[in-house]
Amino acid sequence: MIGPLIAGGVVMAGFLAWERRARFPMLPLSYFRRRAFSTANGVVFFQFVSLLGSLFFITQLFQIGLGYSPLAAGLRILVWMATPMLVAPVAGALADRIGNQPFMLSGLVLQASGLAWLAAAARPGVGYGTLVPPLIAAGVGISMCFPTVANAVTSSVPVHDVGVAAGTNNALNALGGVFGVAILGAVFAAHGGYGSTASFFAGFRPAEWVAAGVAGVGAIAAALAPSKRRLVMAARAAPAAEPATGWST
Repeated sequence: MIGPLIAGGVVMAGFLAWERRARFPMLPLSYFRRRAFSTANGVVFFQFVSLLGSLFFITQLFQIGLGYSPLAAGLRILVWMATPMLVAPVAGALADRIGNQPFMLSGLVLQASGLAWLAAAARPGVGYGTLVPPLIAAGVGISMCFPTVANAVTSSVPVHDVGVAAGTNNALNALGGVFGVAILGAVFAAHGGYGSTASFFAGFRPAEWVAAGVAGVGAIAAALAPSKRRLVMAARAAPAAEPATGWST
């Protein structure tokens, strides 16, 4: 594992060095000096570390921890994973009027709270009804963040580079998912295992606490995102060029 991590770091450093020198870079690094762009990408990274790491273990919670079949487990997880169909369209419509930042922030706070609640409630023999409220809370939070973070990152760059912004955002959510499974898997293995139901819960609980904490870090990134009012003021000011250092709106 150490070898590929080092190789990946070297390749990434080479990519960044090339992009800094390229006349027409694939990813203009100056965009990361824009607060809206950087915070939105930070939000999606930490959200997916928490989300996909949690999903990996919540599916096992219902099957290994509670003894449900794969189909029964999938149906019970719908209270969490079906919320985007109901909440995301509403959040996206309201964000057009209110702004993306409040929805990213409150969404990640709900995600962190729901996963922390789930970690506290999970124990051998727990009833499904006890797990429904934290799953719904986390699902609503995730659904509030999905459309607004995409809107925030694509609206933070010129129209001709919307595809670049969306691609960067998608790459970071995929990277976040990989890190999420790896990090939560390591936490799970350090505290529990698959030898018994009790051992599974001994690993599951701290893994979910870590997932909640990571979502909390994402909420910090969301809190640093510019408000709609600030973005409107910046658009009216229409600066001729981005500053060489520091963050712009």
